[in-house]
Amino acid sequence: MAENKKKMRFGVIGAGKIGTYHIRTLAKMPEVELVGVSDANLLQAQMLAWKYNSLAYKDFSDLLPQVDALVVAVPTEYHAEIAIKAMEAGVHCMVEKPITNSIDDARKLLDLSERKKVVLQVGHVERFNPAVIETLKHVKKPRFVTIERLGPYDPRVSAIGVTLDLMIHDLDIILTMIDSPIESFEAVGASVLSSHEDITNVRLKFKNGCVADITASRVTMERSRRMRIYQEDSYLSIDYISARLKIYRKKTPVLKSLKDVEITFPKIERKEPIKEELYHFIDCINNSKKPGPSGEKGLKALRLALEITDSLKRYEVSGTRAPEAKPSLARSLGDIGGATRMIVEEGLKNSGIDKS
Repeated sequence: MAENKKKMRFGVIGAGKIGTYHIRTLAKMPEVELVGVSDANLLQAQMLAWKYNSLAYKDFSDLLPQVDALVVAVPTEYHAEIAIKAMEAGVHCMVEKPITNSIDDARKLLDLSERKKVVLQVGHVERFNPAVIETLKHVKKPRFVTIERLGPYDPRVSAIGVTLDLMIHDLDIILTMIDSPIESFEAVGASVLSSHEDITNVRLKFKNGCVADITASRVTMERSRRMRIYQEDSYLSIDYISARLKIYRKKTPVLKSLKDVEITFPKIERKEPIKEELYHFIDCINNSKKPGPSGEKGLKALRLALEITDSLKRYEVSGTRAPEAKPSLARSLGDIGGATRMIVEEGLKNSGIDKS
């Protein structure tokens, strides 16, 4: 027990935007000693190390003997190289999403984690969004799910497409939420500002009948991160950014008007997802537990993301090919239970339910 109370020695590799979030968070956690920051840009690492009372390392290999755990927050193409060296040295790793950029490399990390008995967690931080955690408590056999993740362009991730950069968060959540194999999917995408797809839409069809429509864009000026879940007896509307959940549920067996719809706002405790993610990582290390966003789950999300990006090659990913028209929301809901459909359709008609 005494050993678990010792401060865990952490290092962060990558002093960019995401790495800075981790460094700042770890520096404030009393259970943690932030030992060092490593980055190829030594000046950037040094500035962060000075600010957060740590040491800077240009070569990450020099940091490994000093730490118990590591956050890997470098560009995706370097994830495997760094995590392999770290785990071979017996260091627990939290690797930012996506786990790697290839299935083979992801499998290598999983195998090494098992062989060296070290924890491998993937940085699917939305798992720790308090609104998502609360929402999953109310999900019951969803029939139709829509997710949108929209935001402005960030040149730092121009090396990969929006599917691996942003949509993978929602692929991870939907694969966690829907307990059924994927039967088929259709995807369209367009390159607008980079040489990769900057906007992607995919419609997943699961064997249990559920359909999920997911859109990710990095060419939208205003940020929006929303999920809507349509079930037999309720409609859930989730705003990731404001961490707010609204639930629409019928109050009577027979729904005659919106007066028969109960609208509730479950209380959600404000928490910082990245801090909760790191505490989860520490708990898994201390208690030899498998992380929620495990290496296996990271591989599962990566495999689907790569299948989607491969399918986009059938299209001219240049913004010149118009995607096929998608059915209206009301038509998309054609297979949903009558009570839920009435809630949605009447709510849209009377603006009682936000359709934006």
